[in-house]
Amino acid sequence: MTTRILLTTTSYQDTPGPHHELLESQGFEIVRARGPLPEEEMLDLAGEFDAFLCGDDAITAAVIDKSLPRLKVISKYGIGLDKIDVAHATENRLPVLNTPGVNHTTVAEHTFGLLLGLSKKIQANANDVTNGMWQAGWKKPVGHEILGKTMGILGLGRIGKEVATRAKAFGMSVIAFDPYFDEEFAKAHDVTRCATMDEVLLGADVVSLHCFLDENTRGMINAEKIAEMREDVIVLNCARGELVETADVAAALASGKIGGYGADVLDEEPPAADHPLFSAPNCIITSHIASRTYESVERQALRATHNMINYLNGDSDYIQANSFS
Repeated sequence: MTTRILLTTTSYQDTPGPHHELLESQGFEIVRARGPLPEEEMLDLAGEFDAFLCGDDAITAAVIDKSLPRLKVISKYGIGLDKIDVAHATENRLPVLNTPGVNHTTVAEHTFGLLLGLSKKIQANANDVTNGMWQAGWKKPVGHEILGKTMGILGLGRIGKEVATRAKAFGMSVIAFDPYFDEEFAKAHDVTRCATMDEVLLGADVVSLHCFLDENTRGMINAEKIAEMREDVIVLNCARGELVETADVAAALASGKIGGYGADVLDEEPPAADHPLFSAPNCIITSHIASRTYESVERQALRATHNMINYLNGDSDYIQANSFS
């Protein structure tokens, strides 16, 4: 029987590179879909595949149950696994593979793009200029330098560390909280350890989110926590949209408590046309492209493809996110 692969990640499919040749070289039957797919569409497809090469598709317990026993492996193109019921996969001894270490540079760069766009009012002014609203003299918008400001990082993993080193290069102080804090890195890069998330929120001019989404982090930035932050704080989110309570962030932007919100992710993707952040002031939203550069797509796609191929072929060179007892 021919090995059948369901390929759903669009950036993998749309970006040229050697990952296409690698996948095609295996003689698999490849079925392509345009993800991220909701549970209903995944259920329609489930049951006839030996492997998923997926993005942020809803791979729920029901999808897994319908996919077994044929499904041998789930290979995630990316790091975050919150759309996959990893616990149910583990109960069924179904390996879930992912690709840590492939996109931290580009996500950190995107984070700083959002920060500079907000603090220097680059996007807002550029839009005004192209719309014929050139402002001269004292009417010109006034931004802020980030030199001397404090960057607060929630989640000092690979991406958080890259943000920290860039913040230091811009002359910022850096404070951070992470349950698994890397003391050696912090000492080498002059990052101050905070004992709690609240300590970061109280002390930062810029709060940058780099956490995984789980039951402990969902909605972690909400009205109560926003009240603890400094006035005119900038909040950056290149992790998961569900880390923030959208309505609370929109309200804080309207009141001026939050001076700017820059995000590459939303709680609903694709968003509704009337998403509350679209009309909020001092807000920049990009369409989940922080990890999408030609360089990072190639690295990520090759790792995800190698993970899947190697697992199916009995080669031990793959990265597995779950473990079996």
